[in-house]
Amino acid sequence: MQWRTINGNRVPIKGGGGKGGVVVAGTVLALGLAGGAGGLGTLGGGSGLVSEVGVGAQNAAQGLGSGSGSGGSTQLRARKAEGQKSARGGDSTAAWQRFGVKQLKRTARQQAECVAVSFGQIREFFTRTRCTSLERALFLIGDGAGNTAVLSVAWVGLASARDADKFESVMKVHGSGDIRPLGSSLLGIADIRFTGLNYGSDRDGKNVTIAETELVSGQIDRDTLDAIAEVSAYLPRI
Repeated sequence: MQWRTINGNRVPIKGGGGKGGVVVAGTVLALGLAGGAGGLGTLGGGSGLVSEVGVGAQNAAQGLGSGSGSGGSTQLRARKAEGQKSARGGDSTAAWQRFGVKQLKRTARQQAECVAVSFGQIREFFTRTRCTSLERALFLIGDGAGNTAVLSVAWVGLASARDADKFESVMKVHGSGDIRPLGSSLLGIADIRFTGLNYGSDRDGKNVTIAETELVSGQIDRDTLDAIAEVSAYLPRI
């Protein structure tokens, strides 16, 4: 059975595919990262069934393995809590350093219309309930040793806290659709696809933040990818 984490709770995912109900091909995009350069994927990354090996020797030394066993799980929870504090303060560098990764590249875009860039039940929601703002960002993060992931963050503004609560409730349902991440064509990188298995969200009044991660190259275990998404959902708008 597949699992993802929502607000710290492990939730079983039925049916296999990604957040939007899309079956994901098992191709992992390999990137050359000489000198810290890199690119970004768009709708997703890798196979979604990421190797449970870790992010390399440095991260293994920091206890950033698959999180199996009480010690690993405890360490990961502690790093997640520390990362969320840093993210709330707007310090993405410190937040991601908890997991042995840093930003390699990013792109962002603002708009005030959500219907055109969403699909499934999420799109239906926005046809009935307008969003007041939308900002999307796409990050390439990695450890400098060829282990990289793509991170999508979307900040959605709604007209009321009640609308925001309803929107987040729909987003949490597997297969309900999604807001499409920014396309990698902006950076000349081939498309990859998000599964929705590594997911985090946060609601603050009328605003909802959604974060998703996927492996791009090398090896980053699923628990770490999921923790990065949960932490990144606490980042303020950039």
